Amino acid sequence: MSSSTAEPQRLTAAVVTVSDSCARGEREDLSGPAVARELQKHQFEITHREIVADESDRIQQLLIRLAPHVRLITTTGGTGIAKGDVTPEATIAVCERLLDGVAERMRSEGARKTAFAALSRGVCGVRGGTLILNLPGSPAGAVESLESVAMLLPHAIDLLAGRTEHKHSRD
Repeated sequence: MSSSTAEPQRLTAAVVTVSDSCARGEREDLSGPAVARELQKHQFEITHREIVADESDRIQQLLIRLAPHVRLITTTGGTGIAKGDVTPEATIAVCERLLDGVAERMRSEGARKTAFAALSRGVCGVRGGTLILNLPGSPAGAVESLESVAMLLPHAIDLLAGRTEHKHSRD
């Protein structure tokens, strides 16, 4: 079947909250549900929700396990500069390619609201046919970052699936 007649990719997503306190049950996860709601507004079906501690090996294992089952994995948390913030390193370790422009866009748009956006080290990358997108840990920061790149995600997923025709105009 040629790529021009292939069925559009189903927009499936996993939402991963990276937080020691949430993983221990000491704090309610507010960011994960906020990200899931925002993804649903953009026609994503949330098929997996997970909470993981701020441990690089555990984050890597979870990303590897989820990637074959969804087209997008969003992580929320662990993107700052504190000693325990290891989400970007874990993501880089499992990705085949990075999409620097996506992370740059999130930081650029975030800087319009807060100077602290420059402290985010979140990355975006590709593992197989899956995008992995690191979002900040605060519910507002996570949703705002996601909103800034949401329109890019379906096209990126199509490209990863081999649908390379250009149907979007340059805005």
